[in-house]
Amino acid sequence: MSIPFSNTHYRIPQGFGNLLEGLTREILRQQPENIPSFAAAYFEDLLEKREKTNFDPAEWGSKVDDRFYNNHAFKEQEPAEKEKSQAAEKVETPVTALDSSDEDKEKEELAAVKIQALFRGHLAREEVKKMKQEELEEKTQEDN
Repeated sequence: MSIPFSNTHYRIPQGFGNLLEGLTREILRQQPENIPSFAAAYFEDLLEKREKTNFDPAEWGSKVDDRFYNNHAFKEQEPAEKEKSQAAEKVETPVTALDSSDEDKEKEELAAVKIQALFRGHLAREEVKKMKQEELEEKTQEDN
């Protein structure tokens, strides 16, 4: 990010963009009335999940962003890391929107798009009905 008319360039910390993207996606899905309190609850859930599973989405996101330069991060994990990931899989947590797989998220997004399109179509049809009724009323008034 750069500031106009300045030589200063700020660099977004690795993983921060992914955290904000996840927050934005959940805000758009759930449409909360109070976004700051929703964001606080969202990040608290992420912290709890990180403590229980030893999975840090910010770290993972930074590795994904830098995969071209840090390809070694995606190679074979060390034995200790494998044990941590296996233990994390055994921990049972309630299923939330954060836990669903990418395929489930895509299905949810497609369903949301379909619902929105159907609702918009409904609104458009209602508007057309009103316009037709108004035209009929005008014609009947003109005939009288």
